[in-house]
Amino acid sequence: MVSDLPSALLSATLFAYWSGVIVKSLVNRWRHGRSAGIWPKDRIERLVWPFWTPVIGLWIVLPWLALFCGQRWLGLANPTLGESGLFAPRLVAALLGFICFVATVACWQHMGKSWSMAVVPKERTELVQTGLYAVVRHPIYALSIALMLCSLVVIPWWPMLAVAAIHCCFMAIKARNEERFLLGVHGESYAGYCRRTGRFFPRLRATNGPSSLWK
Repeated sequence: MVSDLPSALLSATLFAYWSGVIVKSLVNRWRHGRSAGIWPKDRIERLVWPFWTPVIGLWIVLPWLALFCGQRWLGLANPTLGESGLFAPRLVAALLGFICFVATVACWQHMGKSWSMAVVPKERTELVQTGLYAVVRHPIYALSIALMLCSLVVIPWWPMLAVAAIHCCFMAIKARNEERFLLGVHGESYAGYCRRTGRFFPRLRATNGPSSLWK
């Protein structure tokens, strides 16, 4: 019997998410002969990786701890009985997290062989500008942030808050780094794309100024 449905849903979603990342990485290597950036070569990615990897590990582990150890250690009443008043919002957050995962899979498929976990300096990738990429430059990162925030609602505990804060900062760093790289690879075509789209949220209107590249 599942002791905590929101934690169970979130645990399954995160397992599927990161299993999908591994599978996608292997497919890109074996089918397309492309590096997935698992071992980053870019300087900034190398600095981020040693700190981001344990954050991902904690993100995966904390919902499992909540599932198998119960919620008393979070200082909450039994969520399965709704005593804490948090069961409903936690369940909604877990379902939204699953939707984020499904949307991420769609983005992976849309990226095809151009997808990678990190900047790969010597590879020239296609500039994808369709689907969600028509309105947002980094929909996968945006969905990852949303999934992390859903995780924080499901597991309302200070370690998850710390994990969420660090993860969101790393997503912003990775997004900026990728933009610098892609601007160097694609030039004005990417600059124009940046003026039409937002980093994590759609733009209300296109802009013409160069400062819009990093917003």
